[in-house]
Amino acid sequence: TDSVLVEPSLYTVKAVLILDNDGDRLYAKYYDDTYPTVKEQKAFEKNIFNKTHRTDSEIALLEGLTVVYKSNIDLFFYVIGSSHENELMLMAVLNCLFDSLSQMLRKNVERRALLENMEGLFLAVDEIVDGGVILESDPQQVVHRVALRGDDVPLTEQTVTQVLQSAKEQIKWSLLR
Repeated sequence: TDSVLVEPSLYTVKAVLILDNDGDRLYAKYYDDTYPTVKEQKAFEKNIFNKTHRTDSEIALLEGLTVVYKSNIDLFFYVIGSSHENELMLMAVLNCLFDSLSQMLRKNVERRALLENMEGLFLAVDEIVDGGVILESDPQQVVHRVALRGDDVPLTEQTVTQVLQSAKEQIKWSLLR
């Protein structure tokens, strides 16, 4: 017997994608094997971009999946779940990711700034979703944890830019006290 009721699962997120305004991948993390090869992933990303980049809505059903998305300047953010997934849960992930990046990039959420801060993006996504399970939906917590994890990098592995940025931050905070 084929049950219509789907067992609830913690594995809510199938993928998190960020594409540029040509539909090219800047970031993609797939949490299951719905699209096992890079070729299939890229085809799906092209399809999703073509269906969403001219619309004002935030939700699409595509290839049997629920897609929530948001665009900003030259970036398109996507969170993908199964067709029976709660859109509000996926939206919470999307908004948390966007708001976290917005804080981390000082409201400058666009392609160049993102590419200069890919490490922060990787850390943020890892704080929000782990293996498809939503861990966090509060951007304040995500930014805080990313900052802590960023501090764990030994000084030898930090770039000069990171050291200067860290120094600027410390000066700024000491002036704000």
